[in-house]
Amino acid sequence: MSKFLANASIEVLELLDEVASKMVSLFSLSEAEAVARVNAQWPEQKFLEDSDIILHEDAYYWALFIYYDGEVPDWTPSADRSSWTPAPKPEAGTKYWTLG
Repeated sequence: MSKFLANASIEVLELLDEVASKMVSLFSLSEAEAVARVNAQWPEQKFLEDSDIILHEDAYYWALFIYYDGEVPDWTPSADRSSWTPAPKPEAGTKYWTLG
């Protein structure tokens, strides 16, 4: 069983794993929280085609998009994000938390 809730191709699952890893490194999240945030973003989404829109952006883009709920004023890696407000993390005990 995958740690991600989305019904996805191998290529998309690899990207989702990269997104979670990027959130861990950028925002000092646990892997469990990063995966829960990805799951909350796309809980029952189907990403079965290699041409799916999710593959048109990289892990960095999706990590910022998910963590800041799409409110990303500056996409440059050197941006000062200290005043940006992250989206609330998914509620503990919900289906989004697939890792311990």
